[in-house]
Amino acid sequence: MLSGPCHQMMLIILPADDPLKTISHIQLAKQIPINRNTKGEYVLWQRRFWEHTLRDDVEFSRHIDYIHYNPVKHSHVKQVKDWPYSSFHRFVAKTVCPLN
Repeated sequence: MLSGPCHQMMLIILPADDPLKTISHIQLAKQIPINRNTKGEYVLWQRRFWEHTLRDDVEFSRHIDYIHYNPVKHSHVKQVKDWPYSSFHRFVAKTVCPLN
């Protein structure tokens, strides 16, 4: 998961034994007010939030790379490793991806 100043992104791996239960919990969470947006409304999910099933490891890797690079793209840091809230650090610790 990536946590940013104005939004969060996450990939959720559903349990094989009961994926529908997890999906229903996510759907319920979409109704929970958490933050105020610029219009003063309390929202957890952006209006353009969408769900997407990843089909394979290549697509999973592309999404992870996008999430990890997002703070650099938005000029919050110069390098992915500089963003302290990123799951990138766990991926490096588990040797899933290199530090650079």
